Amino acid sequence: MTVTRTVSKRLSPSNRSVERGLEILRAFRPGSTVLENSEIADRTGLPRSTVSRLTTTLVRAGFLEWDQAAKAYRLGAPVLGLAQSFLWGSSILQVALPKMRELAESERVNVGLAVADGDEMIYLDSVRRSRSELFRHLVSGTRIPMELTSLGRAFLGTLTANELRRRMVRFRRRHQGKWPAMRDEILRSIADVRRQGYCVATWQAGIFAIGAPLVIPNLPVHVLNISAAMQALSPARTEEALARRLLHLTRDVREAFIAREEE
Repeated sequence: MTVTRTVSKRLSPSNRSVERGLEILRAFRPGSTVLENSEIADRTGLPRSTVSRLTTTLVRAGFLEWDQAAKAYRLGAPVLGLAQSFLWGSSILQVALPKMRELAESERVNVGLAVADGDEMIYLDSVRRSRSELFRHLVSGTRIPMELTSLGRAFLGTLTANELRRRMVRFRRRHQGKWPAMRDEILRSIADVRRQGYCVATWQAGIFAIGAPLVIPNLPVHVLNISAAMQALSPARTEEALARRLLHLTRDVREAFIAREEE
């Protein structure tokens, strides 16, 4: 199976200050909710003088708040407003979620929908129905590694050679000594996606996950996945059976979305 996608036209030259300001906002995530300028600089690779100037601007705009006690910054409420606006306005979520819930309930598995953000995948939503995995708390906005997960590797399977090469260079720098074995795993997953439409990854101990790209013209590539505890697999719930359900879900969401847009 060959996976293809629509490549958007090259955008006009970007505004570096805006890009850098967005990189600062990306530095905040669960576990890193309060950051000093030096920490932001380390996470973004930006000069500290640039970070200081932009955090001041973001505070004035309300997107960051200054915590006087911690001598650090935290995200401002407008960020939450933007997130809610996105979730309520996402037509792909409106189409996909009911079908994701149906599959999660019928198979007692977890079903997720994610998109790429830089070198990570970010969950748009995740329906958690596997009783043995109640400890996994994934919500909209959760970020996971691209190179380690079924979601990320399924996305990598849709990239052009040049796009893939650029990301692989960054992954290699990140993992260094572990890179040769990881590179081989990633390439096998990409080959699986291009041949059969999905890939399997077990980056968390005891968790089995299958990812499949959802490619719709004029939209960013989305990825759907199914995950479950290894012990939950049975003769009736094999990789092949769950992969078949995932591919059916991907097809159904794509067809429903296109039909909706044509109405």
